[in-house]
Amino acid sequence: MPIPNPTPSDHEPIKDRRPRIGLLGIMQPLYDDMIPGITERQADYAAQVAASLSETAEWTVSPPVRGRADAERAVREFEAAGLDGVMVVMLTYGPSLRVTRLFSQMRLPVALANIQPDPAVSPSWDMADMTYNQGIHGAQDTANAMVRAGLPFEVITGEWQSAEFTARVDRWARAARAVTALRSLKVGVFGYPMNGMGDARVDETAFLRKLGPEIEIIAPGALHRTMAELPAEAVTELMEWEDGAFEVDERLSKEEREDHARMQLGIERLLEATGCGAYSTHFDAIGEDGRFARLPMAAASTLMAKGYGFAGEGDVLAASVVYAGHQLAGDGHFTEMYAMDFPTDSILMSHMGEGNWKVARDDEPIRLIKRPLGIGGLDDPPTIVFRYQPGPATLASLVALGGERFRLVVAEGEVIDAPELPDLEMPYGQFQPATGVRTCMDAWLRAGGTHHMVMNTGARAEDWRVLCELADIEFVQV
Repeated sequence: MPIPNPTPSDHEPIKDRRPRIGLLGIMQPLYDDMIPGITERQADYAAQVAASLSETAEWTVSPPVRGRADAERAVREFEAAGLDGVMVVMLTYGPSLRVTRLFSQMRLPVALANIQPDPAVSPSWDMADMTYNQGIHGAQDTANAMVRAGLPFEVITGEWQSAEFTARVDRWARAARAVTALRSLKVGVFGYPMNGMGDARVDETAFLRKLGPEIEIIAPGALHRTMAELPAEAVTELMEWEDGAFEVDERLSKEEREDHARMQLGIERLLEATGCGAYSTHFDAIGEDGRFARLPMAAASTLMAKGYGFAGEGDVLAASVVYAGHQLAGDGHFTEMYAMDFPTDSILMSHMGEGNWKVARDDEPIRLIKRPLGIGGLDDPPTIVFRYQPGPATLASLVALGGERFRLVVAEGEVIDAPELPDLEMPYGQFQPATGVRTCMDAWLRAGGTHHMVMNTGARAEDWRVLCELADIEFVQV
């Protein structure tokens, strides 16, 4: 059942579409007289490569680039079309000085696919076959130009018809989509961040310059007004959807549910109006305002499930990395480490009540409960409660190191099928690091990993590594 979206919007959740990638095929006119028709032949090769990768991305293939003007025109068209990245393929050798200035001004994430039409050298080859398959030394010349230009890029060497090559392109394309999305991201902060929380603080101008997210402060009063203006029909529609999606606590009154629904719809409407793809709320900013009855706990859970980034306590770093987790791996989940469980070599993961229910166990109902909460000093907030699905999972923390230096700390492991904790009325699960709790936590703390993070299902460390390569930030796996 789709989550209702009663606010008018042309927004397409970026995590729900394939990456959009341009293929830039490079060659030169030198071989035209020697091998008539070579340009057309190699253009067909580029089209075959794109077609073989059609499940990984939507491809726009440029005409073969044979000079500087061709290259610059093709990339301008990629940028104007709003593509997520550019994959460079050497169709023959092409001198790098024809693309050197282009790479010094490149705005889209780049991969250099070091491939050739034929996977093997054959005794039947003649000079034409040598020319068709000589991309490797063009890749060397071109990569040298990228390095000199200081351009971050990924390299993918392999047989273009192979499953391994497809998997690597898929990983890079998702990372390119995430990096491009971060560069245009706005993060809404309702009120102000939590006082004293140092690992969530960042120089917002340095953050904007290096990674792209822009911080938008949203007054709590704007949320209060928006809630009041919502039509009753939208509130009713959301509540009816929740009745079908969740096991709803009978103790929840109609008034409590309506107020929660207005908060969720009001937050989403303001995010749409301000162009924010991620947001953060802080319980004191809501609680001390004086106009709100409760905290928007369930709202955060369902908005994360719709593809918004989220973090608590005004943490824009964590909200941004949750958003990136949606684009990179799907269904980013905001969480933190609560306690270590040494007998199972695992860590209890949870947060105050916010969590993406898309990562919930598939053998238990997701519950919407009436839940007492002293933090914030307000009435009981309706809260969505579930346990994490057991299986492989990855944690990632975005660390601000000062200035334009950023680090991503990543841990792979597994959500274990641990015993239920019946009195814990929050989303939760136990994460067992692949390196063990002691080794993982020693390294996490040495690297400055923050206490808010994103969790994705699956082994995703290599995905995050490629994102860091393209974003030119440090990657640390613990």
